[in-house]
Amino acid sequence: MSWQPANDPNPAAPLACAAIETVIIPRPRDIGGFEVRRALPVPRRRMVGPFIFWDQMGPALFGQGTGLDVAPHPHIGLATVTYLFEGEIIHRDSLGVVEAIQPGALNLMAAGRGVAHSERTGPAVRAAGGILSGIQAWLALPASVEDGDPSFHHLGAHQLPVVTDHGLRLRLILGQAYGARSPAITASETVYADIQLSAGASLPLDPEIEERGLYTVSGTIDIAGDQFAAGQLLVFRPGDRITVTAVDAARVMLLGGAAMDGPRHVWWNFVSSRADRIEQAKDDWRHRRFPEIPGETEFIPLPER
Repeated sequence: MSWQPANDPNPAAPLACAAIETVIIPRPRDIGGFEVRRALPVPRRRMVGPFIFWDQMGPALFGQGTGLDVAPHPHIGLATVTYLFEGEIIHRDSLGVVEAIQPGALNLMAAGRGVAHSERTGPAVRAAGGILSGIQAWLALPASVEDGDPSFHHLGAHQLPVVTDHGLRLRLILGQAYGARSPAITASETVYADIQLSAGASLPLDPEIEERGLYTVSGTIDIAGDQFAAGQLLVFRPGDRITVTAVDAARVMLLGGAAMDGPRHVWWNFVSSRADRIEQAKDDWRHRRFPEIPGETEFIPLPER
């Protein structure tokens, strides 16, 4: 998805649990009938593991004949990770891929040295209308591969491992955790999971994950006496053992992995370890040197900022 403007997060109240490094509370913003909440990047936390961008999309209700239309836009130096809770998005890219993204599936596109894509509501879903909600995340690529070949991988919901235990249902999207391993391949150590908890159910967070975050999608959770409602990103200190308990039925997203190999420059839809590479990408998009997307004719101009 293309970078959209979003409001700065609210500051969080002081916490009793010392294992929590920071809490990010993104403010919702309507961008033409579609609500987003951006949790990363923010000034006090640029990344969690390789995760450098995090938007909760929706939930948005589209009427008959309307839908999502994110026109063709470019990326470099990152991998987009699209995961839906409800609805459908049609992904098209300059590699020639056309893929319908549905709930529980993984859409992973590594931009490398440059790729363009669009995200739209398909004709059948647009005609009927409906709800769209999910998470759009970006993974920063290690410097050694950030200018590599672009690639695309899609795994249906049935291809991702599911772990169930005492009121817990976990779908492992990326990485290895809780005795399961996702078949998806990432450029650096990454963990990403969709976790649903019944009221009273608990989730232990693996202290072996170097950098860990937990995003509350719905419901309320408790950690050592601190309670957190929906729409918050909790970032944890390394090495602490943590137990999350659902106060009521809750859904959370676990994200993290190994610390990135250095800081990253982020401008619009571009991520790089080098400022000059961002400038080159700007010039390439301005002069239409990025590969084209078959079947797409729209063009998003470079932002004036």
